[in-house]
Amino acid sequence: MVSAPTVQSVGAHAPDCVAVPGGRALVGTKKPLLVADGEGPLVIQRVRDLWWERGAISIGQFRRFVEATGHTTLAERYGWSFVFHTHVPGGAEGTLGIEGLEWWRRIDGANWQYPTGPEGSQGNDDMPATHIALADAEAFAAWAGGRLPSEAEWEHAARGGLGDVPYPWGDEEPDDIGFFPCNIWQGRFPDQDTARDGYAGPAPVTSLTANGYGLHHMVGNVWEWTAAPFRLRSSTSAARKRNREMRGLHLLKGGSFLCHRSYCHRYRIAARTGNTPDSTSEHTGFRVVYDQPPHAG
Repeated sequence: MVSAPTVQSVGAHAPDCVAVPGGRALVGTKKPLLVADGEGPLVIQRVRDLWWERGAISIGQFRRFVEATGHTTLAERYGWSFVFHTHVPGGAEGTLGIEGLEWWRRIDGANWQYPTGPEGSQGNDDMPATHIALADAEAFAAWAGGRLPSEAEWEHAARGGLGDVPYPWGDEEPDDIGFFPCNIWQGRFPDQDTARDGYAGPAPVTSLTANGYGLHHMVGNVWEWTAAPFRLRSSTSAARKRNREMRGLHLLKGGSFLCHRSYCHRYRIAARTGNTPDSTSEHTGFRVVYDQPPHAG
């Protein structure tokens, strides 16, 4: 068993870590729910001891990175990013949306500092840094002395030592009534989120109950970039065709506060999605892992 690291700053970065022991990692599932996403088959890989940020990288942590390096995110360079329609200050009327996904609205000035746009509030330091492109996540990780996790590492950590379970807390599925182990949607998507879990948007990165390894929000809250391209593990002709169609997409894990069983049941350990590396939105962030215990630089 690895020992927990001393939490100190690495340069200007103050990691908030727990130690996750390596070993046999279960990846995927024998019972895929969204077969086209490549949730199966279940395979076993070996992973090493790692030190994980307890939550997704927060706005406060990302701000220190920007102050230390002068980094400008892709959303800031583009000048806009996607915000969920009910979160647009003053309403979404007159804004541009995505055909077929009209709940996503292009908002000028939306970025990690102003997650709903410049007319909204500045993000609190304990909230997840969002509107993050893959290159932004990789730049932060390199500065902090860490990296993005592989899919096997991510699933191993998300299981929290429980083995072949669908959720970081076990087998019981969240609902809209009284069991709220993660921050997802309750109500009628995409128009009414009852926020029965306490959050109508993202939650602070270490809120709600941690899993068995001490990690918060491994499902729900915000999607997390990984180090892997999006590929189906199957070798069937259909999978090969799908991989050709999805070439260039990158893998994200965990689902987000917008997931609901009726629309996007991806708040499960084996669930996965792909997006272009330059995509940014209000529900996309990242988490960092370290191959060695973080310590003062």
